[in-house]
Amino acid sequence: MATNLFDLTGKVALVTGASRGIGESIAKLLAEQGAHVIVSSRKVDGCQAVADAITAAGGSAEALPCHVGNMGDIESCFALIKQTHGKLDILINNAATNPYFGHILDTDLGAYTKTVDVNIRGYFFMSVEAGKMMRDNGGGTIVNTASINALQPGPMQGIYSITKAAVVNMTKAFAKECGGMGIRVNALLPGMTKTQFASALFSDEKIYKQAMATIPMHRHAEPDEMAGTVLYLVSNAGSYTNGECIVVDGGLTL
Repeated sequence: MATNLFDLTGKVALVTGASRGIGESIAKLLAEQGAHVIVSSRKVDGCQAVADAITAAGGSAEALPCHVGNMGDIESCFALIKQTHGKLDILINNAATNPYFGHILDTDLGAYTKTVDVNIRGYFFMSVEAGKMMRDNGGGTIVNTASINALQPGPMQGIYSITKAAVVNMTKAFAKECGGMGIRVNALLPGMTKTQFASALFSDEKIYKQAMATIPMHRHAEPDEMAGTVLYLVSNAGSYTNGECIVVDGGLTL
């Protein structure tokens, strides 16, 4: 049930990477608070399943496939949103890729390019297109899903960690230049969160134990724990928060 503090009634929200994991949790929670959620990911079937679950629960949602590593998809996505809704109030840049898990010296050009195209270029131009619509509509909010790896590179995750560090500085750059337009831009830095995306970390017992030893609560987080922080950032409760990067590690906000 929507509350006055977190009420998003009348807002249009685009959540990328929303067919599962953290993105799915975010999409469902924003819809619970009254937003119309555009569920986006690469494959339409996964998007539609989440959109259907939202509408079955009484929320408002639609599926819109978009590969954020493809500039043509980004352009088509925003053209359709403008045509259909005429505005965008919330963008959650959550789609990401990490095709290579291994020693940084063995990173090949294909893995490098794919990771940079999605995690940096994709976030950048999604924010540019969303920002233009928000500027013309009097404001909005953007939240970028970065990673705790932005602050301390994860083992065997060199290029992924590098791109997530770039997302943090990207967030600050957009916040600085767009804040005067009523556009708030913040970043979420999840720690060890149990998702299919992070399955390589959970299947490696040594890496998992090392991670648990560094987390204050000595446990991994669940996707739903990330969603609440995002709701705060896009709601009236977080209306004075701009350019901040919030770390959520093992369910503890630091």
